[in-house]
Amino acid sequence: MAAMRDAPVRHESVPARFAEGRRIDGVDAARGIALVGMFIAHLAPAAATGSLEATLLSVADERPRLLFALAAGIGLGLLTGGIRPTDPSGRAEQRRQLAVRAALLLLLGLLLTFVLQPLASVILDEYGIAFLLLLPLLFLPRPALLGLGAGLLVIAPGLAVALSATDAVQDARRGRTFLLTDWFIAGSYPVIVWVPVMLVGLAVARYGLQRPATVAITGLVALAAVVAYLPGNALLDAGAGTAADAVGTSLVSLANVGAGLALTAALVSVTQWGTDATTRVARILLSPLSAMGAMPLTIYTAHIVVISQAIRIEDGVPEDDSWVLLAATVAGSMAFALAWRAWVGRGPLEALFRWISGRDRAAA
Repeated sequence: MAAMRDAPVRHESVPARFAEGRRIDGVDAARGIALVGMFIAHLAPAAATGSLEATLLSVADERPRLLFALAAGIGLGLLTGGIRPTDPSGRAEQRRQLAVRAALLLLLGLLLTFVLQPLASVILDEYGIAFLLLLPLLFLPRPALLGLGAGLLVIAPGLAVALSATDAVQDARRGRTFLLTDWFIAGSYPVIVWVPVMLVGLAVARYGLQRPATVAITGLVALAAVVAYLPGNALLDAGAGTAADAVGTSLVSLANVGAGLALTAALVSVTQWGTDATTRVARILLSPLSAMGAMPLTIYTAHIVVISQAIRIEDGVPEDDSWVLLAATVAGSMAFALAWRAWVGRGPLEALFRWISGRDRAAA
């Protein structure tokens, strides 16, 4: 036993394309798809209930934001060392940097919400809260991260629905604590749901998207989770009360996170593990999405600014939806991200947050 304890730790070799500081194109592409999905959810005009158009648009209702949270967890894992977590001597400084980023996200989210007053719910303040809650958990062993994230994911979405239906939470949403209540339980992006999803992403990064076996197992397990959608959706359609809605919501959320994991695994596979020719083609085809996903804070913030300026009044009701604006937002975001990444590099807001948090100085 002593020999086992004293044996040096062996690390699996990591391909050069996954070296420190290199981005994973498949993860960036997944984040880019999540951004486009949120654009659709925010800007696509409403369609007739039961129509094919409404069915297609419903895909952008919940899945993109969960995919965004999943990619955020993966990104957090990669930022803190991936399969080789940051050395204990550097963890306090890394947590400090992330805490500064979280505070900046919280502040930016509040500014966008209360100054611009867009019709769409802003995601960034909840992101900041979620990052702060994740700080103590960042360097848990990877089985603990996965078990905690998956276990909470089974419970948390339904619990949020059940709590949101209570008189106490409804009263709180109408009172002075409305912001806290929305952040943690009853808002569009409740932290009670987001933290488990991010934990799953963090665990996946710890197990290693650098490893083909991890990507394959992640994809298979994720596809198995998608099966939960059928009974979950049936419970939601039945409208049998709060309990059924809670169970149905948890099952559907589990399935949607599974779909996001499967998509991410597929994108990582096609951009990393094919032949040189196929991966080159995949990266070129996905480059507009990858460029967006490499600067999500900048692209997301810019789209909130745009849609807040597009509000109009129709029949006495504020509206901001438009197919033309949706197409322009998607095309403009892709063009800007591609050009900025090619000529400058890191996104402007990403670079600013990195500088303020001190990560540039730490890296130097």
